[in-house]
Amino acid sequence: MKNSCKYTLSCAALLAALALGGSTTMALADAPSWCGPKKATIALLDGFGGNSWRQVTIAAGKQEAEKCPSITKYEYADGQGNTQKAISDIKGFAAKGTDALVVFGDAGPAVLPALTSAFKAGKVVVPYRVVVGGKDGESYTKFIGASFVDDGVSWGKWIKSILPDGGNLLFLSGPAGNSQGLDELKGLKSVLDDKYKFLNPAPFDVTNWDPSRTQQVLTAEIAKNPKIDVIVSDFGPSLVGALPEFKKFNRSVPALATSDGNSLGCFWTNNNKDNPDFKLFTVATGNDNVRLAVQWAVASATGGTLPTETVFKAPSFEDSVSGKPNPVQCRADLPGAIYLSSGVAADDQAKAVSK
Repeated sequence: MKNSCKYTLSCAALLAALALGGSTTMALADAPSWCGPKKATIALLDGFGGNSWRQVTIAAGKQEAEKCPSITKYEYADGQGNTQKAISDIKGFAAKGTDALVVFGDAGPAVLPALTSAFKAGKVVVPYRVVVGGKDGESYTKFIGASFVDDGVSWGKWIKSILPDGGNLLFLSGPAGNSQGLDELKGLKSVLDDKYKFLNPAPFDVTNWDPSRTQQVLTAEIAKNPKIDVIVSDFGPSLVGALPEFKKFNRSVPALATSDGNSLGCFWTNNNKDNPDFKLFTVATGNDNVRLAVQWAVASATGGTLPTETVFKAPSFEDSVSGKPNPVQCRADLPGAIYLSSGVAADDQAKAVSK
């Protein structure tokens, strides 16, 4: 993937809208309520864009912005994991006159001064998903979070349904102390009582969401714990390379409560018959969190109706036991690094991650 890219809305798309409606007013009549009449430009700024999850998220944000004919330009910049570049991107887009900034603030509070400066200069500023500090209306326009507690609750309820008498759990999350994992644990413990024993060091096994480290951690836990009933992980695809370790110990892959990914769905499809304990439940991995952030930014910049929601709640996606809301999904003809829960069409995701 390129370090930065720019998307400009198609004149052809606008002309098509005019042809159908006869005027911009008619085109707006068919637009969502959060799309107002004022022309505006928007940019999506990532702190780090170098993985497939971000590539699909970029596509989702672009797709959402294109629903509003009042948006004349959609741009993107990748901070490349460099806090100073991320700050520079925020300042640069504000300085050149971009009307609305949607920001994935990977660096957390370190980017807050730049966000606040852009907001006080009159820009619409919508940080999302990663807590950056500050306050709505003072530091930025609106923070759009994600309810990771809800993910933990969903996992906990499913675990209770398959293990009503309790069991041994292994919980894997990202960097030490990350707020996502801590919130998910709150959700899990709000549902599961003391019959459910967490085998991992408190609060969770640290994997940094990195597949190689996940394999190291899981291998050590398998060797140490003869009975693991459920693995809970907040990034399902990172497990795929580690799950074959169970076979080396002559054990079935246990039940998984996690987030979706095509690679994980296809692994289950190919291996569940040889692993009798291998049940799978996923929540949507959250690419569409960006859509709510874009809606807020567009509404604020164009004079549209502000959305009523301020927090993205990931829906349940797959359940190998009940088949609801979906059975396990696998598109073996497409890359493993796509997320079938996303509103971006699977074939379009494949194109995005292949760039």
